Amino acid sequence: MLTIWRIRPRLHHSSPCHDRCRSLYTRTAPLFAGHNRWSQIKHDKAKNDKAKSNERQIIGKEISSAVQMMGPDTKFNPRLTLALSNAKRAGIPKTVIEAAIARGQGISITGETLEQVTIEAMLPNSVAAVVECQTDHKARVLQDVRCAIKDAGGVVTPTTYLFQKKGRVLFEKKDGLDPDSCLDQAIDAGATDIATDEEGRLLVFTEPSETKSVGESLANLTGLAIEELEIIWDPNSDTLVEVSNEQAKELEDVLSAIREEASVRDIYLNTKRKF
Repeated sequence: MLTIWRIRPRLHHSSPCHDRCRSLYTRTAPLFAGHNRWSQIKHDKAKNDKAKSNERQIIGKEISSAVQMMGPDTKFNPRLTLALSNAKRAGIPKTVIEAAIARGQGISITGETLEQVTIEAMLPNSVAAVVECQTDHKARVLQDVRCAIKDAGGVVTPTTYLFQKKGRVLFEKKDGLDPDSCLDQAIDAGATDIATDEEGRLLVFTEPSETKSVGESLANLTGLAIEELEIIWDPNSDTLVEVSNEQAKELEDVLSAIREEASVRDIYLNTKRKF
């Protein structure tokens, strides 16, 4: 708030005291425009930070998946080359990239073996979550992620019964692809379900332990290259939760806080909308 000081002129007919003294009064000018502008800057920054955090996680996952499927040598791994190019274009820090490459090999940057950690929680608005982490400091990650969940108003409690663990294999896009035409091949490869994603790419589900073998077998049968290969927690369709726009905004804040933990690889929710 800006304060303007003004001095009243002496009154010639006043007493000697008035001649020696001057009174002060203030006029305040509230800078509402500046205040609103600062609020907007903070809002935009928070929004950008969330977007960057989500982008880092997505690109980090792409790098790790590429390394897991085809190794860390870019000479023999064009998928990794593309993922690294995307990371550079997005301004992903070098330490994040190095950690993602190491994670794809199942180790930390220091060479320690990574351990899979699963944390179950109920987030605000009755949204169930399964948080998957990879770390070489299990106790620390458990503590940090649980604290982040509690601070956000969530409760650490069993939730995996609301999900089904599956292997998921996504293949490259092919124009005019009809998933039904691949049904017999998918069955022969050992798939449990088949579909297409929003971009029309072939999507196959398997038993978790057979994810890689089914993916490679179907790739040989169809001639399609594998885009993604992972084990996921798929929410049960009869327990999906509808969230309003206001609730979705609150949930995004919670997810952003959880993703601040670098070891978090995936967060699965039983919501109808995607996050």
